[in-house]
This record gives sequence, structure tokens and C-alpha cells, in this order.
Amino acid sequence: MNGETVSLTVTDTHDGRRLDLFLAEQVAGLSRSQAQKLILTGAVAVNGAPCRDKNYRVRMMDAIDCNIPGPEEAEPGPEPIPLEIVFEDRDLLVVNKPRGMVVHPAPGHAGGTLVNALLHHCSELSRTGGEGRPGIVHRLDKDTTGLLVVAKNDYTHRALAQQLKSRRLRRDYLALVRGRVSPRSGRIDAPIGRHPVHRKRMAVVPGGREAATRFKVIACLDRFTLLQLSLETGRTHQVRVHMAFLGHPVAGDRVYGPARQPDLPPELGGGTALHAHRLAFIHPRRLVLLQFAAPLPDDFRAALRRLRVITQGNGSPEPS
Repeated sequence: MNGETVSLTVTDTHDGRRLDLFLAEQVAGLSRSQAQKLILTGAVAVNGAPCRDKNYRVRMMDAIDCNIPGPEEAEPGPEPIPLEIVFEDRDLLVVNKPRGMVVHPAPGHAGGTLVNALLHHCSELSRTGGEGRPGIVHRLDKDTTGLLVVAKNDYTHRALAQQLKSRRLRRDYLALVRGRVSPRSGRIDAPIGRHPVHRKRMAVVPGGREAATRFKVIACLDRFTLLQLSLETGRTHQVRVHMAFLGHPVAGDRVYGPARQPDLPPELGGGTALHAHRLAFIHPRRLVLLQFAAPLPDDFRAALRRLRVITQGNGSPEPS
């Protein structure tokens, strides 16, 4: 029980097994009663949607995500942390997350998270994702900036989770990656799972969960490329893993890219150049399409200005 999300794929050996029994067999240190509690509190998702039915029979190729709290994890409390709210109504919020903010409490990050800020802003948040993650439908990494949607009630959370699962919730990113990407556009279709050696990292692995990312070159800037990326699936660290797999890790990413990056534009302050800049979904209650865009943060924008100056000085035109 180490405070992490365990991702599993059901094989033919376990086809038809009860969900609680499957988890107890597959997750080290997890008893059947503990598995049942996690299921009932909404900490287990099947194929991207929370499942609270301990009697559910898993099927071959089901994707199971189990959020296991760490020993010190407790229900988060409100903290007066500023939020940039792009949209809000009685059902949901759309927020623009800054760099350096963790989305929800986890080992090593008990406070100062987006969840703590949300609880101070509004007392009513969905509990479908578990007590430690109220309102959280999808996540962004600590160093990733940009848009995410937050559910205020369970009805909205379930509806948004279903859109996420059926790929109707659109998420587009801007990323500065290392090297010159060719071809100018394409689709990365490579399964992602837990790294076989480094268990806190993800990797493209045989038998991993389906993962697909579309990319388009926006500009070639010195030794970097600015990309627009669209997620078809929502795996942990998907953009970072897929770009590293392509041989073009995200600039500033020291987990999936080089440990030392002396050529990184100093404006980034050592941060990762990844921004969730567009978000679109159907409002669960109003049934209208909502679309949002967040401009690049100042540090990312300043880094691009520097690289454009260098590129023009080298006589290397950007693609139109």
C-alpha cells in the first residue's frame, strides 16, 4: 500500500473473476476486504470509468486502475490558494493550472494542491474519484500547465468520465520537444504500461494499455520543435512517454529525457515545456459543446521568443 495508481490489464487467465478477488490477487499487499473498500469508495476504475460494484466480473482486456492511498494519506482540507478559474457553473469548473502545482494530495505532497485550493473555493465537489481526489476527472502532471475540468457532483463526474472513456472529451497540448520532428504530422499508436525496471515510470511496453497521440509540427526552433498534440487516450504521462518513444522528449523533462539539459532556454527555469491549451466537452446537464483555450504561460512564451531569435539568426526559417 504505497500511495500510487496501479494499472492492470485482464488476461484470459482471469476472465470472469470478481473484481475484488482479481485486485487482491494482482496487487501485492492488498487484501480482499481492502480491495472491496477501495471499490466502494470509488478508487477503482474499469476502462476509464469508476466502478463501485465489488461483484463486477472482469473481462479479458479490461483496463483496471486502482488508486491505493499511502499510509499517511488523509482526506484533504481547504487551503486559501489562488485559482485561475476559466469557467464555472453549478455542475463544474474549468481551471488553468500553473506550473509546480500538484493536482491532488499524494505522498510527499500532503497540501498545497489543486484539490486543497478547490475545497477552499467551493465546498461541493464530486466524490466519485475517491475521498482523496474530490472533483478530479483527469489530471495534469505537477510541471504541466493548462486546462482541466473539475466536477462538482457525482452525476457530472460520471458523465465526464464517460466522455473521457469514449474519446469525446478533447484535450490538446502544446509541447516544445527536443530535435527536429519529421514527418510534419502523424499519429503515435504505442501501448503504455508500467516500466519493467523503474516502477515509478511509464514506458511503451508490449501488452500495455492502448495509447494514441496525434501530433502536428507548428515550428522548428533551433534544436527544438514546437508541436500541437491531441490525445485520443489518457494514459499516465502519455505525451511525455510517446514523445520520448519517438526520440523527441519534451524539453525540460528529466524523467523521460536527458538528466542534464544545458541547452534548455533559461526562461523555462528548468521546468517542462508542456501546456494543456485546449479543452472541449459536452456539458453533462445542458448538453451543449463547451470549448476553452488557455494561452501559453509567460515563461513558455518567453522561451519561444528566445528560440525564434536564435533560429532567425541562424538563417533557418520556421515552417509556415
